[in-house]
Amino acid sequence: QVQLVESGGGLVQAGGSLRLSCAASGRTDRTYAMGWFRQAPGKEREFVATIRSGGNTYYADSVKGRFTISRDNAKNTVYLQMNSLKPEDTAVYYCAADPADWGSSRRVKYDWWGQGTQVTVSS
Repeated sequence: QVQLVESGGGLVQAGGSLRLSCAASGRTDRTYAMGWFRQAPGKEREFVATIRSGGNTYYADSVKGRFTISRDNAKNTVYLQMNSLKPEDTAVYYCAADPADWGSSRRVKYDWWGQGTQVTVSS
């Protein structure tokens, strides 16, 4: 079992930046791929980025070049640096853990989820 807690969300103007953090606790002795997903009002939860335990990353096309996912295994924390934010990035952002370390964009591959943190980008 893994518990995930996101932080760092907030209100920012278009063009601004935010850094989200996701702290993991529990069975952190295993290796996991960690992913970020987001859900806007009235829309399905969608993939944003993922990072495998070895550091390989993969991004959704909509955020490529603007967002950077990273992890600090010693701190059991994964980050999402978001630059050049747009109003369409407004959503609740969730981190998730994949014990198979696939680094997938598919939600079903992730067994544990955080509660989410709100990101609002004003125009």
